[in-house]
Amino acid sequence: MAEGKISAAAARSHTRKSKSNSNSFAGILKKLLVVFFAGFAAWAIRPPPPTKLGSSDITTPRIKLRDGRHLSYVEAGVPKDKAKFKVIFVHGFDCNKYFNPFAVAASPALVEELGVYHVSIDRPGYGESDPHPNRTVKSLALDIEEFADHLNLGPRFYVAGYSMGGQVMWSVLKYIPHRLAGAILIAPAINYWWPNLPSDLTNEAFSRQLPQDRWAMRVAHHLPWLTYWWNTRKWLPPFSAIVGNPVIYSPSDVEVFTKLYAATAEDPNKAQKMRSGPRQQGEFESLHRDLNIGSGKWEFDPLDVENPFPNNDGSVHLWMGDDDRIVPVSLERYFAQKLEWIKYHEVAGAGHMMAFQGEVVDAILKASFNLKN
Repeated sequence: MAEGKISAAAARSHTRKSKSNSNSFAGILKKLLVVFFAGFAAWAIRPPPPTKLGSSDITTPRIKLRDGRHLSYVEAGVPKDKAKFKVIFVHGFDCNKYFNPFAVAASPALVEELGVYHVSIDRPGYGESDPHPNRTVKSLALDIEEFADHLNLGPRFYVAGYSMGGQVMWSVLKYIPHRLAGAILIAPAINYWWPNLPSDLTNEAFSRQLPQDRWAMRVAHHLPWLTYWWNTRKWLPPFSAIVGNPVIYSPSDVEVFTKLYAATAEDPNKAQKMRSGPRQQGEFESLHRDLNIGSGKWEFDPLDVENPFPNNDGSVHLWMGDDDRIVPVSLERYFAQKLEWIKYHEVAGAGHMMAFQGEVVDAILKASFNLKN
């Protein structure tokens, strides 16, 4: 039987088909690998869900908001029905409702004399308040308004915030000025991307931050979906305030910390809540979401906020220490210069923790509620 012969044309056609099949397979494999690695990356950087609180974890009252979330709070000062001044206090980064300087550092006699009732909340995701996955710059201001109505604080009330809680005060001044009787900002956190801040001042202040903090804030601003991953890698330096890097604190801050924890040592239960309570639902919904909002893209610039008291029926006070190594005093001075309706106070030698110095918080109360020295 004669052997079969393959023409040159048939051979070329067969070769082209083989190459085509090979290229097609390589293309499919490449797409599969891209999909696999994209899925793996998404899984790797996805933050874990918050730790759910059990009934035994709820130790203080909570109010239920319209969207079903709960806000936890503690009340202090004079009884609400006898108060001359009613204040909602908003805590800072990696703190909770127990870090209220009016409760832990102010003179009880002065609080009584002034007639101040103050209530401190756990911000969403902190302590015993439910997380808010859709938290925005605006949302906490609206939470505060709803909270005030739940507690029957009246048509107008005071607000005070420290550090990251102080930054929240800009949102309160922007979105619910009609509800305010007065506002106190204590060492309010800065967003280095607020557009109306002069670049020379922000660049100089930003350069003074530790390198790892500059990177953490850049990630929070430009790549917020990466914040959890960035701050939980052992081979990457995390945001200093998360790990308590002592370099960011001034000598006066260290002294304040020592006195603060010594004072709470008499109540071990409260001391434990102050230490571990802020992160009891996990770090993402508290610390990392704070970073994303605090350094993220805002829908307004605080330097555009208008005077909430054009009729002089209230006041806004901003307090800073000139040795604050976390919040740049140079930028807060700029705010005071441009927003002439702000009453600016600068404490010589004080650091970021000045709100917990007894003499300073007493001065804050006297200035805010018009008690002459």
